Amino acid sequence: MPQNPHQNSTPGDSDQPTGTLHHPSEAKLAVGNRGRWLIVLATIFWSMSGLFAKAPFLEQWPASERGVMLGFWRAVFASLALLPFIGRPIWSWRLVPAAIAYAIMNVTFLLAMSNTTAANAIWLQYTAPVWVFLVGTFLLGEKSVARDRWMVLCGMAGVAVILFFEWQASAVADTSRIGVVYGLMAGVAFAAVVLGLRQVRDMNPFYVIAICNLSSALLLLPFIVKTGKMISPGTGIWMAAFGILQMAVPYILFTKGLRTVPSHEASCITLLEPLLVPVWVFVFWRHTAGYELPRWWTLVGASLILTGLVVRYWRVGTREGNANTSASDDDGSSH
Repeated sequence: MPQNPHQNSTPGDSDQPTGTLHHPSEAKLAVGNRGRWLIVLATIFWSMSGLFAKAPFLEQWPASERGVMLGFWRAVFASLALLPFIGRPIWSWRLVPAAIAYAIMNVTFLLAMSNTTAANAIWLQYTAPVWVFLVGTFLLGEKSVARDRWMVLCGMAGVAVILFFEWQASAVADTSRIGVVYGLMAGVAFAAVVLGLRQVRDMNPFYVIAICNLSSALLLLPFIVKTGKMISPGTGIWMAAFGILQMAVPYILFTKGLRTVPSHEASCITLLEPLLVPVWVFVFWRHTAGYELPRWWTLVGASLILTGLVVRYWRVGTREGNANTSASDDDGSSH
């Protein structure tokens, strides 16, 4: 589908590199690298989930309701923060798959959190790169190189190691097996979000992410009404920061990055998020009573994931590395 660069655009949305580049492949690489760094930055913001969700004063919420309340208020404040920037809304049916997948992802992830360990829920969601790679490469025609395949294999090996030992350590009961099912569903939904956002990358990202968060908030609203609980002004400020910094800002950056980075590559870069989550928790909440150090298998799995990223991006920026990277910087999709 031809893309109109002026459709629903905002100032500063141009993805063209500045400066003088002397070869078309250098210009393409510069654009692709900018997109990658936007996704890395988005991942850093996403990884702040533990910083916000593990705040000691949130433990006053019942454990059975905490996940839904966090998801609802985070989505509400993210939507409100984005509203001033959406410009003139332009409806497109391409928004529907992304919005539905986004809402399903939030609900299934929260259900997984409620029925199994938080670590299981997070890592199960990050089975998404496999689905993104399969759909993006074989159905949508996105180009990939050998380094992409090694990145996916190493990333999924790391996730598998962590999930296996988390499963062994948690003395899984019937309810937590249901949680694993929900976690796998969240992974499929997250893959659908990545692919859906890729399809609307020509639209105003503020508008797209506002629609996604509104759909998520509406889906969770009946559960909030059922609890009958509201939040205090102080908690509201915390939740506003949660929604803006951990949802609104990173999804804007991620959507912009998807304009020049293939879906499968972007989804693998986001595997940095669960590796950074315990870092934030350690820095801010290590002195609290409920703090736990990461298990050894998390470190092993993290090493495999980082190995995949190193294999993919080693020497990118040199002539040798550029030859292996430029193929996947082409937009191989036909939409």
